[in-house]
Amino acid sequence: MKKVFALEQENKHPDRIVEAIKHELRKYVKRERNKKLPEGSDFWQLDCKIGKSSDEAEIVLFAELIKSLDKAREEDWKECYIEIISTATQKKLQDEENSDDSIDENMIL
Repeated sequence: MKKVFALEQENKHPDRIVEAIKHELRKYVKRERNKKLPEGSDFWQLDCKIGKSSDEAEIVLFAELIKSLDKAREEDWKECYIEIISTATQKKLQDEENSDDSIDENMIL
């Protein structure tokens, strides 16, 4: 999703506009996470950006995206650019050799 959201509209309270945008973002993320994963992948990683325009967009976590949207409202932005790209990723496994062979000296009685 790459979209520019208007934060000001006639006959609508700005707080309601922001709440509607948050609802749309959460609904989109829920839909993306429910998609079937490709074989060999463990979860969907969400790469999020927010800014006044696509050139000024900064990378944020999804949890921070909602807070950044509130901050944009407080700073009286006219519109904001939001980008959410989901990619199927695999969990990184710890190096088994290091975890099995290394014994912590404090663990020995």
